[in-house]
Amino acid sequence: MDSTATYPISDRRSTLMQFVPVMLCFFAMGFVDLVGTASNYVQKDLHLTDSQANLFPSLVFFWFLIFSVPTGMLMNRIGRKKTVLISLAITLVSLIVPIFNDGYYTMLVAFSLLGIGNAVMQTSLNPLVSNLIRPDRLASTLTFGQFVKAIASFLAPVIASWAATTYLPTFGLGWRALFVIYAVVCVFSVGALAATPITEEKSDRASGFMECLRLLGRPFILLCFLGIMCHVGIDVGTNTTAPKIIMERLSLPLEEAAFATGIYFIFRTAGCFLGTFLLRVMPARIFFGISVAMMLAAMVMLGVCHTLTGIYVALALVGFGNSNIFSVIFSQALIAAPQEKNEVSGLMIMGLFGGTIFPLAMGFAADAMGQAGAVAVMAAGVAYLVFYTLRIKK
Repeated sequence: MDSTATYPISDRRSTLMQFVPVMLCFFAMGFVDLVGTASNYVQKDLHLTDSQANLFPSLVFFWFLIFSVPTGMLMNRIGRKKTVLISLAITLVSLIVPIFNDGYYTMLVAFSLLGIGNAVMQTSLNPLVSNLIRPDRLASTLTFGQFVKAIASFLAPVIASWAATTYLPTFGLGWRALFVIYAVVCVFSVGALAATPITEEKSDRASGFMECLRLLGRPFILLCFLGIMCHVGIDVGTNTTAPKIIMERLSLPLEEAAFATGIYFIFRTAGCFLGTFLLRVMPARIFFGISVAMMLAAMVMLGVCHTLTGIYVALALVGFGNSNIFSVIFSQALIAAPQEKNEVSGLMIMGLFGGTIFPLAMGFAADAMGQAGAVAVMAAGVAYLVFYTLRIKK
C-alpha cells in the first residue's frame, strides 16, 4: 500500500485500538528507570555502601549484553507480539518479587529479572510498532512511545516518595508500594496486548553474535558503540546519583532529595520532543555538539554547586542534553553501514551495557571520594562524547 494513501475510517479505528495497548507497553518499558530510585531506598533500608547499592542498576543493564541478539532470533521463531508478551511477563515477575521480601539478594534477583524483561522488550517492541504504522509516520510514533516511556520514568520517584511519606495505608510496604502500582499496570498491559490482533510480516533473519561483533572492527562503528555506552552510563548514573549529591551536600532526607530524579526526567522528556523538530532543520553535528556542551556545563555544576537551585539547573541541563544522544548515534551507525542494518541495530542495543559499567565505577569512586568522584566518572563519558562530536558524518 502506498504510504500516502488515505485509510478508511474503520481501518483508522482498528489501528487506534491496536495503538493504545502498544503505547501501554511503552509505559511498561519505562519501569526499568525505577532502578535508580529503588536502589537509593534499598541502600537506606539495608545500610549499603555506594558500590553495593550501584550493583542494582549495573545488574539491570548487564542483561542487554546477553539478551539483545538472542531476542532477535526468538522473534523469528514466535513473532514480535509473543516476544513482547514474554518480556511483559518477566517484568511482572520482577515487580512482584520485592513486594514479599526486600532482602539484598531478593532485590538482586528482582532487578536482574527487570533487566532481562526490559532487554527483551526494547529489542522487540519497536519492530512491533512497524506493523501498525505507515512508514512515513514510524519515526514520530516511536518518538511518542519514548514520551510515554518517560512518563513512567518520571512517576517512579514521585510515587516512591509519596508511598514513603503518606499517611494512607500501604500495607507496611512504604516506598515498595511503587512495585504494586506498576505491577497492576503491567497486568493491564499483558491483557490488553494479548487481546489485540496484530498481523505481522515474516521477520528477517536474526543476526548472530559474531556477525555483530565483526562490525566493531570498523572504526566509526566502534565509536558509535562506545558513544551509546557513554550515553546510557550518563543516563543511569544521573538517575542514581542525583539524590545522593543533594543528601551529601544539603543534608536533606532521601524522601525530599528523590525529587531530583524527577527534574532530570522532566527535562529529558522535553528534550526528546524538541529534538524531534530541531533535527529536521538543524545538522546533526551542530545539534549533537550543543547537547554535549549542555552536559559538559552540567558536569561542572554538579562538581561544584552546593545549592539546591544550582543542582536542579545542572540536572535540567544534563537531562535536556542527553535526551537525543541515542537517536543521533544510532542513526549515524545505520548510515555508516546501510547493508548491515540488522547487525548494527543488535550491536547498538548491546551498547546499553554501558548502564552496567558506569554505575559500578561511580560507586567505587563515590566510596573513595564522595559524590564528586561519581560525577567525575560521568564527566569522562561526556568528554568522550565531545570527541565523538568531531567524528559525526555530515
